[in-house]
Amino acid sequence: MTPLPIAARALLHERVTSWFDTDARVLPWRSDPHPWAVMVSEFMLQQTPVARVLPIFTVWMQRWPTPAALAAESTGEAVRAWGRLGYPRRALRLHAAATAIVEDHGGAVPSDRSALLALPGVGHYTAGAIASFAFADRQVVLDTNVRRVFARVVSGVQFPADAVTAAERELAHDLLPTTDAHVWAAASMELGAVICTARSPRCEQCPVRDLCRWRAADFPEHDGPPRRGQAWAGTDRQCRGALMAVLRDSPGPVQRPVLEAAWAQPEQRERCLDSLVADGLVEPLDDDVFQLPA
Repeated sequence: MTPLPIAARALLHERVTSWFDTDARVLPWRSDPHPWAVMVSEFMLQQTPVARVLPIFTVWMQRWPTPAALAAESTGEAVRAWGRLGYPRRALRLHAAATAIVEDHGGAVPSDRSALLALPGVGHYTAGAIASFAFADRQVVLDTNVRRVFARVVSGVQFPADAVTAAERELAHDLLPTTDAHVWAAASMELGAVICTARSPRCEQCPVRDLCRWRAADFPEHDGPPRRGQAWAGTDRQCRGALMAVLRDSPGPVQRPVLEAAWAQPEQRERCLDSLVADGLVEPLDDDVFQLPA
């Protein structure tokens, strides 16, 4: 892969950020990017589309506008408020992160990347995103959408590798502008989310279509390992979700027969219930009564 010349990089930055200035979606964590709002949004947006996150995020921030407000609640209430976003362990981690912020940082989300990485549930991507979007720090923010934009525009391939490679990180650092890097991060992410989408890219509306190496090569098909969609029907994920829905919707402890009615396959149901208990998402009161964690 030939790196983009400096002039082409400058043009890429200018086109994408100018498009972002006029066409970006209005999102609450962008309109008011205070650190806690950005952090909550980043936890919720992991593997979850914006449309599903928006209503839960709005209610969450009204109820818990600060880390201290969330930390004062039980973990069970955090799981209940997570609703049907999926992957509810994120709620537990966000609650744990809020508690750590109160105990170790005086209730304020830290701006330092190493301090962010020390928080529960915060990995390299999330730390970079919070530092970039909340504190305008110069950080590489390399999510699925950004990786797809870079793969197509710069590398000339339809999709990036399944996992982030060293070459991708080097490319992302190479493309990072010296000024307003946080704007570039948000703009390139937005371009991948609404224009350079995985299945139906809107190339004619793309502000950098004339710079795109994938388009110039006549859109070659992906030649790597087959891309697998995530199965849902009949999986343990669906079973766990059905059990969690019963517990979330109940104002108090739930008897085992109620959970049994939520999923017909007994072996799978018991396996999934055991895994929810092991993950700290469900608390057994005795052999036949369960509740969200206290």
